[in-house]
Amino acid sequence: EVQFVESGGGLVQAGGSLRLSCAASGFTFDDYAIGWFRQAPGKEREGVSCIRSSHSITYYYASSVKGRFTISSDNAKSTVYLQLNSLKPEDTARYYCAARRYFCSGDERAYDYWGQGTQVTVSS
Repeated sequence: EVQFVESGGGLVQAGGSLRLSCAASGFTFDDYAIGWFRQAPGKEREGVSCIRSSHSITYYYASSVKGRFTISSDNAKSTVYLQLNSLKPEDTARYYCAARRYFCSGDERAYDYWGQGTQVTVSS
């Protein structure tokens, strides 16, 4: 069974940092793209970033996070990380990791497997 364990969310002040983790199991990690999405109340789910670690390919879909967020992976641990720096109140959302076979996408409809999410709240 495909499973994700997400962690690292919390409450921080503007300008602070968090490191989100997505530990995956139940599939061959090397054959999948792992994406991060986020959703705030009243807003649509937004693609944030994606990684295909076996090919050293990364994407950042939301222009507002470029230069502040960094996606990375540890294949030995089947874990993907999202480093959040210089956090702003508008980054407040529930952050989800998701997986699909082979290719990264910023469209949530392309992903087959989802975690339960971890909440990030940034105070002003």
